[in-house]
Amino acid sequence: MSRTLGNNVEWVKPTHQARSQETLERLLDAAEELVAERGFDNTTVSEIVRRANSSVGAMYARFNDKDALLVCLHERFCEQAVATAEMALDASRWEGYSIAEILSTTIPFLTHTYDHRRGLIRAFIARCSCDASFAERAARVGVEISNRLVELLLIRKDEIKHPDPRLAVEFGMRLVFDTLDLETMFTGLQRSQLQLSREQLAEELCRAFLSYLGVESPQAWESRSAE
Repeated sequence: MSRTLGNNVEWVKPTHQARSQETLERLLDAAEELVAERGFDNTTVSEIVRRANSSVGAMYARFNDKDALLVCLHERFCEQAVATAEMALDASRWEGYSIAEILSTTIPFLTHTYDHRRGLIRAFIARCSCDASFAERAARVGVEISNRLVELLLIRKDEIKHPDPRLAVEFGMRLVFDTLDLETMFTGLQRSQLQLSREQLAEELCRAFLSYLGVESPQAWESRSAE
């Protein structure tokens, strides 16, 4: 599986050139950092403007309140997620790679993204439960990203042993995203004594997805399991 190491997936931040965006981007960056550190409810406007080297006046010139800032953070996050998917799941970059190789790169990346932006994603999920427009935007982006990966994997449907390859891939995607959503929202909720590191969670999610598809896990994983 060393071949996938040369095909790393990275988070994409589209560049906005206009100078008028600079203060806005600083405020959003500061808010994102603080929400990731301590959660949305525990982040104050004064902390955001202080970290952004800005002012309360500049903040309220752009947002009516902190909730409006969260909407803008979500819009930016969705834009970046789509840009990342376009880059990461482009069929040309995966020519000659197997389903196991694709998933053993993309699922650890997803797991890292959820872990690195845990506070932010938790705030988004919570808002989706009570805000229809928020939920609609999240669903639209989620479907777009899932569809890209589904189509990428279905190019290799001859590797899939499940009798309905499309259903299997789409269900596998739900398995991964729903697990990451629940783990993010309920980090402290223990249903068993099982404790997994981020790396172990990514590997077991990938193993579960591949098993459901009927695709063999990478040989390197099997070697580790036998140790």
